[in-house]
Amino acid sequence: MSDARIEKISIIISKGSLESVYPGLIMANGAREEGMEANLFFTFFGLDAIHKARNEHIKLATVGNPGLHLATMLGGLPGMSSVMTHLLDQKMARLDIPSIPEFVEMIADSDAGLFACKASVDLFGLDRDDFIPQVNGIITVGEFYGLAAGGQIIFT
Repeated sequence: MSDARIEKISIIISKGSLESVYPGLIMANGAREEGMEANLFFTFFGLDAIHKARNEHIKLATVGNPGLHLATMLGGLPGMSSVMTHLLDQKMARLDIPSIPEFVEMIADSDAGLFACKASVDLFGLDRDDFIPQVNGIITVGEFYGLAAGGQIIFT
């Protein structure tokens, strides 16, 4: 085991489900608490976590999610995703885990960088006004690699 300390992480959030967004936010928050530089790069459906109209409505994926130990047929029933999301939200509230909008704001307030992927923004016909004010910018993959240089990259 190496004694080298990680100084910087860059986290890619590419999926827009609860179980995909939270791990990236938790890793970024932990990094900032440990004094590491942290940047988050939201791409594809991960953009929902920083989208003004969508970040409060992110749900748990119930179809094809083996971690739920729920039959695929049950996961596909109408409303099942909302019910399971509500149950998980209640559990997280009891543990004092912030909602996604609160968590993103908290991480931004800790000086972590929040960036939207330009290719995904263009693909979905979005622009800067679609995102929360804490987003530092809309950047290309090459610009993201520049930010990530010398650090670790985590993909959620």
